[in-house]
Amino acid sequence: MVYPFFQPQRDNSIFRFPPLGLGYIASALKAHGVDVALVDCTFLTKQEAVESVKRSNPQIIGVYSMFSMKKTSLEMARLLKGSCGLLVVGGPLPTLDPTDFLEVFDVAALGEGEETIVDLVDSFERGLPVSAVKGLAYKEGGTVKYTPERGFAGNLDALRFPSRDLFDNEKYKQHYQKRFGYTTTPLISSRGCPFSCDFCSRPVFGTTFRSRSPENIVAEVEEIADLGYDRVWFADDCFTLKPEHVKRVCDLLVERNVDIGWECLSRVDTLNVEVASEMKRAGCLRVFFGIESGNDDVLGIMNKRITTEQARKAVHAAKKAGLQVGAFFIVGYPGESDKTVLDTVRFASRLSLDYLSFTLPYPIPGTALHERVKDNGGVLVDDWEEPKNWGLIRHKLLYGSSFSEKKLKFAIGKAQLQFHGRRAIGDKTYNVIFEPFEGLTDVAFKLMR
Repeated sequence: MVYPFFQPQRDNSIFRFPPLGLGYIASALKAHGVDVALVDCTFLTKQEAVESVKRSNPQIIGVYSMFSMKKTSLEMARLLKGSCGLLVVGGPLPTLDPTDFLEVFDVAALGEGEETIVDLVDSFERGLPVSAVKGLAYKEGGTVKYTPERGFAGNLDALRFPSRDLFDNEKYKQHYQKRFGYTTTPLISSRGCPFSCDFCSRPVFGTTFRSRSPENIVAEVEEIADLGYDRVWFADDCFTLKPEHVKRVCDLLVERNVDIGWECLSRVDTLNVEVASEMKRAGCLRVFFGIESGNDDVLGIMNKRITTEQARKAVHAAKKAGLQVGAFFIVGYPGESDKTVLDTVRFASRLSLDYLSFTLPYPIPGTALHERVKDNGGVLVDDWEEPKNWGLIRHKLLYGSSFSEKKLKFAIGKAQLQFHGRRAIGDKTYNVIFEPFEGLTDVAFKLMR
């Protein structure tokens, strides 16, 4: 039998990665002797994806859905309905609320899906009801019902590496080589995040931090290197959460002479010069920080549990170790004023960064931010489809805010001009020539509605 699992294309973003969650599920099924096809829609049209699934004559079809993919997932499901014996959905959004999905899908897999899908396939082949499988939601007599909850995977080393052979690695390489001049692919070395940032949702991996062993992580890095990739992107919420663990990973990469570069996400309160230097020695090229605001009061509203001073020190530590540094910021957060937005613009544009990114607040379902703004009008993320034409700055304000989208995009454009201006001519020259520009655009921002 063939069981295709696939992920609808999320958008046309330049950052394209294979859906590793499906790679893990495919590996789990293959380990139990199941014939699996994986349809990765990253480089496919909707019609090509549907035809590819139908050609495999599937018994079960599984669809992964995340935020901003709800509409596409449901459209695909309607096109595939009747092409199989069981239509399954999984991922963050169905885990949070499967109700709308169960109007089309037969069953929703909740949370981490490896064991759940294996048990579901086994029950399907034996003709047992879905109610016999833990970790599912289904509809009976018009009512959504839930089977007993399935706990998180305890030993991540017991999971097989994602089935990278089922992805079109050459197309991913071509995309990145053309766009950035190098090839890269993701690796997830841990699950769960113990922090509770106001805007972050973790319905699948939860809040309990679980990590794979350094030996297991490095073995997968070696597998990726053998596939011919230039870099690995550690897609963990915070790769540097446990400094001693990171150092052991670095030691093994050096000991085994793994010739591949890598990048990761970090928190500013988990990185110092010692750890950053070890990372650099082991092939790390760039680290990204989610700083989010240049105002300590706003960081408190966001429940980031960091300070702007910690952010400065972390950026300095990474740069001192020879790493490139990127940072992410949010402007226009609920509770902000003109002053706090300009604080962020000023703070971010003056940091010694190599990459700077801004976004508007995105109220993802399951977050405190979503609860705060859901009655403010607009179109929230769970009902949102990414527009084909974003305009000059690729962001959209999805709820009623005290700031207009135009005003916040002006702030983002101003920040990027200040950042790139300083990088191009240096702080000293910039301060002489362009400080009046900052003052005038500050005034313009405050006058905008």
